[in-house]
Amino acid sequence: MNYKKIAQETLEIEANTLLQSAKKIDDVFDRAVEIILACSGKLIITGVGKSGLIGAKMAATFASTGTPSFFLHPTEALHGDLGMIGKEDVVIAISYSGESEELSSILPHVKRFNTPLIGMTRDRNSTLGKYSDLVIDVVVEKEACPLNIAPTSSTTLTLALGDALAVCLMKARDFKKSDFASFHPGGALGKQLFVKVSDLMRTKDLPIISSDTKLKDAIVKISEGRLGTVLVTDSENRLLALVSDGDIRRALLSEDFSLEDEVYKYATHNPRTIDNENILASEALVAIEEMKIQLLVVTDKDKKVKGVLHIHTLIEKGIS
Repeated sequence: MNYKKIAQETLEIEANTLLQSAKKIDDVFDRAVEIILACSGKLIITGVGKSGLIGAKMAATFASTGTPSFFLHPTEALHGDLGMIGKEDVVIAISYSGESEELSSILPHVKRFNTPLIGMTRDRNSTLGKYSDLVIDVVVEKEACPLNIAPTSSTTLTLALGDALAVCLMKARDFKKSDFASFHPGGALGKQLFVKVSDLMRTKDLPIISSDTKLKDAIVKISEGRLGTVLVTDSENRLLALVSDGDIRRALLSEDFSLEDEVYKYATHNPRTIDNENILASEALVAIEEMKIQLLVVTDKDKKVKGVLHIHTLIEKGIS
């Protein structure tokens, strides 16, 4: 059996479903975004089975991008949790058929509170469609399932539309990276969004020499500094140049090479630096990779050395 071909066909079916849906986005989507933006309470997502799983992910995405949101299972709602829905809230109910028994049972109660209800279903004339203030169409031509039964294309589409709503809300609220960081303080995301250059840069025992230092003495300083580089500064601690292991190797090829030469002769003058230690470490890594260097010198606005950041430090700390 050609599993590779089956996988490709599955992805093609689902991708085509998304592309077809993108062409059908209309004013209903605009109204859905406006209703959620006007909400002074919470955005509550509900659904059963696969739709419920998609709804839970949608709620997590909304909550992490600035829209207070949680998932409410219809069965739990019928047994007391219906009180979690208030007049200030907005409900998104998901059911592909629009006839889920558990979901249909809570719809009259939702409408009793005059809570705005956005339905996500294939059938506007279904129970869910009739109760909804507006319906976001999630109809698909076919499921990726070979039996055309298991929710595949339809769940992919629903999830993608949820993402589209979240992105619209982020743009409408001018949601910034700093806002996102406040919701993700831990784990890998926390490292990308919270760790600054100042947290990781080395500030003590920096290998610093003057421009008139002999090359032989600079080599000793390179070894002691354990950075593969020395910083050449003036009397005011302003950065003038760098001398790396690579600079030394290239110097050896010079016909007039001498260990008694002043180090400045073989240095890299006016090296790349950053003068803001408060930028994110992940941004510094991008700069290091773009400049194809291993060591980034951190200075103040007057080019006075404040510290250094090595690419190995970033990698060891899981910055990517």
